Amino acid sequence: MIPVANPTFGEAEQEAVADVLESGMVADGPEVRRFEDEFAAACDAGHAVATSNGTTALVAALKALGVGEGDAVVTTPFSFVASANAIRLVGATPVFADVDPETYNLDADATRAAVREADADGILAVHLYGLPADLSALADVAEEEDAFLLEDAAQAHGARFDGSPVGSFGDAAAFSFYPTKNMTTGEGGMVVTNREGVAEAAASYVNHGRGGEGGYAHREVGSNHRMTSIAAAIGRVQLERLPAWVEARRENAAALSAAVSGVDGIHAPVEPDGRRHAYHQYTVRCEDRETLADHLEAAGVGTGVYYPTAIPDLEAYDDFDADVPVARELAESVLSLPVHPNLSDADLLQVVDAVQSAEVEAR
Repeated sequence: MIPVANPTFGEAEQEAVADVLESGMVADGPEVRRFEDEFAAACDAGHAVATSNGTTALVAALKALGVGEGDAVVTTPFSFVASANAIRLVGATPVFADVDPETYNLDADATRAAVREADADGILAVHLYGLPADLSALADVAEEEDAFLLEDAAQAHGARFDGSPVGSFGDAAAFSFYPTKNMTTGEGGMVVTNREGVAEAAASYVNHGRGGEGGYAHREVGSNHRMTSIAAAIGRVQLERLPAWVEARRENAAALSAAVSGVDGIHAPVEPDGRRHAYHQYTVRCEDRETLADHLEAAGVGTGVYYPTAIPDLEAYDDFDADVPVARELAESVLSLPVHPNLSDADLLQVVDAVQSAEVEAR
């Protein structure tokens, strides 16, 4: 079975980890600082703060932006639950705006309406599946409504909007380095920002509220969400490989889109002008999803559904009302196919052949 995700670890990662182990400095340290500097540069951003995972990166970013009890943040109902959970974890309330049916990302008009209705303090925009949200329109909304813009770039390493890397547009951004992402540290996350104060606040929060002088000068209540030097060593190697991996994902996606274009009832993902998709997932829409998934499985092709339930419809969100029909429709019709850079030529041909031989009900 061809897996829908397949993380890569090679000799370079093993050697980097061995070097850290030999140094004896396996927790937070100089290796983490080097990774932060390199990742910030890759995002054309001034600062980066490493964290223990993508969720803690979101929490740290929200904390650093001053979000807390009584605040409201508009976000997408169609994402991994961590996007909304992070808002709740800092004591604020997530407000759900519907998404664009073509890009699956926040709809700017719906976002503007939601910000105004809730008098929201900010917008948390997800670059779902590796496609940048409409950052120009969302930045305009944020400016008009005096709200911050936080990019959830957990799935968008290597993606670009109008030629610039995601992570460099909002007041801050959060990345995840979970094993299935476009690059990984095993577990890990990163806050990226051009605002020095936000970087300092995030770095303090993830290190038990320590001040810039370090030691035992704790200025506020924080937590331990630090990245280890072992994770950073892996991340530095993976960051060097990221451009080639993203290009391989894009080449695989082009082959898949060519195959999908000839099959009624299956709709390929879009890439609007000015946006460079990083294809964390290659996600099609198909109202006859179960038939397609069964057909692909029989052909030895793994698939995944990301995500089968809109966030407001999860049990943990029973108390939240949301008018998000597009998100609910997508939750019932999306299916992700293998697009990762470890696909061999034979694997890709197998996936393409399986897609082209699919017979699904077109509605």
